[in-house]
Amino acid sequence: MFLSTTPYFYERKAENMSTEERSFKFLFGYIKQYRKYFGQIVLGLLVGSLLQLILPFLTQSIVDVGIKNQNIGFIWLILLGQLMLTVSRTAIDFIRRWLLLHISLRINISLVSDFLIKLLKLPMSFFDTKLMGDLMQRMGDHSRVNTFLTQQTLSIVFSLFTFVVFSIVLLSYNWLVFTIFMLGSLLYGGWLALFLSRRKVLDYELFEQQAINNNKTYEFITSMQEIKLQDCEQRRRWEWEDTQADLFGVQMKSLKLQQTQEAGSIFINELKNIVITVVAATAVIHGQLTLGMMLAVQYIIGQLNSPVEQLMSFFYSVQDVKISLERINEIHRMDDENGKKGLEMAVKEENKGIELENVNFKYDPHALKTIIDDVSLTIPKGKVTAIVGASGSGKTTLIKLMLGYYPVLGGQITIGETDVNTLNKKWWRRQCGVVMQDGVIFSESIARNIAVDDGEIDKERLQKAAEIACIHNYVMGLPLKYNTKIGRDGVGLSQGQKQRILIARAVYKNPDYIFLDEATNSLDANNERMIVEHLDEFYKGKTVVIVAHRLSTVKNADQIVVLDKGKVVEIGNHEALTSKRGAYYNLVKNQLELGN
Repeated sequence: MFLSTTPYFYERKAENMSTEERSFKFLFGYIKQYRKYFGQIVLGLLVGSLLQLILPFLTQSIVDVGIKNQNIGFIWLILLGQLMLTVSRTAIDFIRRWLLLHISLRINISLVSDFLIKLLKLPMSFFDTKLMGDLMQRMGDHSRVNTFLTQQTLSIVFSLFTFVVFSIVLLSYNWLVFTIFMLGSLLYGGWLALFLSRRKVLDYELFEQQAINNNKTYEFITSMQEIKLQDCEQRRRWEWEDTQADLFGVQMKSLKLQQTQEAGSIFINELKNIVITVVAATAVIHGQLTLGMMLAVQYIIGQLNSPVEQLMSFFYSVQDVKISLERINEIHRMDDENGKKGLEMAVKEENKGIELENVNFKYDPHALKTIIDDVSLTIPKGKVTAIVGASGSGKTTLIKLMLGYYPVLGGQITIGETDVNTLNKKWWRRQCGVVMQDGVIFSESIARNIAVDDGEIDKERLQKAAEIACIHNYVMGLPLKYNTKIGRDGVGLSQGQKQRILIARAVYKNPDYIFLDEATNSLDANNERMIVEHLDEFYKGKTVVIVAHRLSTVKNADQIVVLDKGKVVEIGNHEALTSKRGAYYNLVKNQLELGN
């Protein structure tokens, strides 16, 4: 069986992606579209149970009729019947497993896809506070939920049916054996219930520790080059081993709880089986049961023990899924970045550019230090504005605020006459070409890394963007040219080449607004000069904001803004600010003295 996506898969919106939480009733909505398949699976389970129900009667017939009457032909006939029943059950089980795999894969794709869609709707600030290990663990929670929906729920239907049918048969054989079995099963269930609350606490502890471990392992592997360069292998390895020790401690507590639980369960079950064997043997001695009936009772008890264990395991699974749903709901309860109704999908009075009025911001609302402090600034439409300042002065933060990464804590940012908080962020960023310091190169072709949007690639625009970014000649020298795969799984790139790919990406988008954050700091002087010259032509008619340290990048800007400790200290062009011999002049002087 092969599964492939259809165009509908890419066009569909998130199923069940309302603010309603993922309750059990809500989750079963995923099953509705597969009712036909589930009906076939349940029918197969019921047929399999009925076939299994015949076996104890066949066993009794072999002893009480075949062996007692020494009828070898009858025994062979019964054994042949058992063989046919086994083959039928195997065939039914084979079909059931294929259907279950088909449903399980599709439901898992829907669950995880909806989770990813929700992540894409969350504000940028969410990802500043979440570790990768934490999010990967929550992805694992979806597998637990999927297993519960598609396998354990069906298994419990089968177990309940088996339990009811075989219980009735057992009662028909001997009411005392039935009573002992039921009392033993209740005691078994009560024993397991004692551990539910402790299991919940340990599950949360294990989740947290596994998330830390995953994150630490990922960091260790991806930082291998820096670890070796800084000769800190031992300390980093010890840190990883400390994490393993913490994880081992939680796993040991979980194992102790499990062993205690299993020891009591085994004792209760074995005691129940011994008592039933004694009662059944006594009944045979007193003529109340035949030997064949005793063997049938033993078989029935064996068939009943499994459903009882599955029922108890199901209650544990319900608890585990509730915990997983709580963690998943923690994400789904969060407000979408564009969760407010009536967000603008256009800018009023575009010719007014970008206005910042008394803007204040800090990443931690409770922190004493303000990152952006009472900034008022006008970025003219169709002009190039450069933001300069010492490291840590708030330049990158200011760009992120204009892009709508975070809401300001005070003041207002307007695009034209539209408050950025009332703009649909997805629409707004579609109007912007952005190159950030930590821009990402995807493990795809060069062409798709430049044309990252969802549309078809315009080859003419692609080449033009690459030429402006001075990367075209390099690409054409590769065997596969623009189809060459780059990123983690492809051809390695230098930092300068990565920056040129990122610049080409912003240019290909051909937006009205461009934001460049240290977009050329890894380039040599010649490449930077050529790219700056190309970009100067491309900038015409566009609103451009540049953050840079190099004089060559900012000196031709229409407006230069100097930031110091989150405040605007100077505004003007290169000539005016240089003549003032203030903060900008000192920045230029220091840069020249350093030979940059």
